[in-house]
Amino acid sequence: MTRRSRLTVAALVAAASGGHVLYPAWLALASRRRPMPQPADPDEWPAVTALVAAYRESACIADKVRDVLANGYPGPIDVLVVAEGDRETAIRAEEAGATVLTAEGRLGKAQALNLGFSKVTAPVVVLSDANNTLAPGAIAALVRHLSDPRVGAVAGEKVEADGAGEDLYWRFESWLKTREWRLGTTIGLVGELSAVRTDVWRPIPPDIAIDDLWMALDIADRGHLVAYEPGAKAFEPPVYTLGQQWERRIRIAAGALHVLRRRRSQLGPSGGLMAVEAWGHRLTRYTVTPLAHVALLAIALRRHRTSRLARLFLAGHVVAAGSLACTAGAPAAPASTRPGTGAGADGVAGAAPDVVVASGAAAAGAALAGRAAHALGQAVFLDAVALGGMARYLRGDRRTHWQIVRH
Repeated sequence: MTRRSRLTVAALVAAASGGHVLYPAWLALASRRRPMPQPADPDEWPAVTALVAAYRESACIADKVRDVLANGYPGPIDVLVVAEGDRETAIRAEEAGATVLTAEGRLGKAQALNLGFSKVTAPVVVLSDANNTLAPGAIAALVRHLSDPRVGAVAGEKVEADGAGEDLYWRFESWLKTREWRLGTTIGLVGELSAVRTDVWRPIPPDIAIDDLWMALDIADRGHLVAYEPGAKAFEPPVYTLGQQWERRIRIAAGALHVLRRRRSQLGPSGGLMAVEAWGHRLTRYTVTPLAHVALLAIALRRHRTSRLARLFLAGHVVAAGSLACTAGAPAAPASTRPGTGAGADGVAGAAPDVVVASGAAAAGAALAGRAAHALGQAVFLDAVALGGMARYLRGDRRTHWQIVRH
């Protein structure tokens, strides 16, 4: 390999690892001596409106309203449900104790939020999805951060209820947001659970699908910080199949690229820390990283007969593909019902101590190998999703209505 070829490969490796390795490494280094902010309780808890946009959520909306009202918020709280052309959802939400706004037809989440905010009088709005449940005290944990007048919004913690699917991705996202917040602000606002000052809200344009990313950039553009509270957890139902994950994630990638293009003025040096986070946390992962990955794959395929590294690189993709194939169907059963978790599973109970030790070591090794394969699979899947999102964005796909997935 010539010197020029080696430099090209090195540049591609750096580009391919930018979003998944280099940016997290920079975050770890930059935030290593920065403690996580610990906000205190306010002298007086402000009134809160929990705003829920709901479309065809009649099966769960009453539970959602009750879950919010029972969350233990110490101040005044009410629930406002925007039911998009859905009379049954509206009726059940009202019966559970919510105030309800209805629209003639489906608005899409961003425009439903606009309608809800137009009627809010409370100083704080908590946004949450209709199909998730909140950890006790989550709302208060969010609102504490708003005692700091510099904070315009607070991101909660999204937890996927499928420990074998997207869980690894969301744990990585949580780590990124923790480190970003330790530096002073985060771009990782999540629509599943967040709190926003009512007076910093501005309506979301009608062509925007990724409302949370738009909100984070819009709030930062006016000089406010976006905080992160890992204790404010929203538990989401699992996405059952790889196909469903693919469709949802390419929608997000395409919509995010549209948001970043619309707000490209914030991506330059004048954007400060939020610009760095927008590039590292989002834009690089959606563009440079997957394109460099494809280029490296092409080089490896061309040189696999003469290069051991090329063969290793390709073998990693085979392992990743195998891992993805194993998770392409329904998620794994809960731990309590999985084979090998009960007494006597696999004939271990009552076995001799040396057999138990050997079996335990083998199981630990298999578990480690499985986690490594899963991590490889998710990394490859992320880049594939980004490529799919780019293709959808370049086709001009601007859909703002999410497809409802039922399990």
